[in-house]
Amino acid sequence: MPWPDILTLYPLAFVFIALLLGLLVGSFLNVVTWRLPKMLAREWRLQAHEILGLPGETPQPTYNLLLPHSQCPHCGHRIRAWENIPLLSYVGLRGRCSSCATPIGRRYPLTELVCGLLSAFIAWHFGFGWQAVLVLVLSWGLLAMSLIDAEHQLLPDVLVLPLLWLGLIVNSFELFVPLHEALWGAVAGYLALWAVFWLFKLITGKDGMGHGDFKLLALLGAWGGWQILPLTLLLSSLVGAVVGVILLKLRDARHSTPLPFGPYLAIAGWIALLWGGQITDFYWQFVGLK
Repeated sequence: MPWPDILTLYPLAFVFIALLLGLLVGSFLNVVTWRLPKMLAREWRLQAHEILGLPGETPQPTYNLLLPHSQCPHCGHRIRAWENIPLLSYVGLRGRCSSCATPIGRRYPLTELVCGLLSAFIAWHFGFGWQAVLVLVLSWGLLAMSLIDAEHQLLPDVLVLPLLWLGLIVNSFELFVPLHEALWGAVAGYLALWAVFWLFKLITGKDGMGHGDFKLLALLGAWGGWQILPLTLLLSSLVGAVVGVILLKLRDARHSTPLPFGPYLAIAGWIALLWGGQITDFYWQFVGLK
C-alpha cells in the first residue's frame, strides 16, 4: 500500500510523523532565530561600507545557517550529534553544556516542544493532504518570525516575502480561498497597517510600528483572504495591549519602550486561518444577528 494511503487511513500515524518532524524543524528554527539576524547585520554592514565608499572590512569566516557547526556560545565546544537530539539531549545533559556546564537556555527545548506540538495539532486538524503540509510550512515560518521579532524587533523579508508569494500561489488552486480573495487580502492587509502607521506618525511625529508588520499582515491576507483580516487585527490588538501592559509593569519600562507586534499578528492570523469562520459565526449568533 502506498504511504500516502497509509497516512490517510491511519491519521494517528500522520500525527506522530508530524510531531517528530516538528521537533526536528524546531531544532533547526533555533539555528535560524539565532543566526539569521546576525547574517542580516553582516550583509547590511557590507552594503553600508560599499554605499559610503568606506574601506572594506577584514574578511570573516563563513557564517550561514549551516556553517560553522553549532557550538556552545560560552566555551566554543562543538555540539556533537547525540547532544543535538530535540528535547532528549536537553534532558540527558540536564540543561547544561557537556564541556563547561553552563546552563543551556530554556528557549531551545521550548521552541522544539512548541513546534512539535503545533505540527502534531495541524496534522490532526487537517488530516493528511496538501492543506496540512502547507499550513505546517506556514506555521514554522510564523514561529521563526515571532521569535526573531520578539528578540530583535525585526521581521526579515527573507522569511516574510517567500511565504506571502506562497500563499498567493497555493490559492491560485483555491486551496484555502479563491485567488481574488487572497490577492485583495494581501493588498488590504498591507494598506491597513500602512494607513495606521502614517496616521499615527502624522499625529505624534513618531513611528508606531515597523514596515515588517505591514508585510506580515499582507502575508496572512494572502493565505486566508481579506475576510480574516478584521478578526486578525482585533485579536492581535487585544492580546498585544494586555501583554504589553503586563510586560511594561514587569520590566518597569516606560510607555515609549518599543514592543514587537509581529508575534501577536502571527498568532492571531494563525487562529483566524484555522477558525475564523467559526469564530465569526459564533459572534453573530451571540449578538442575535444570525
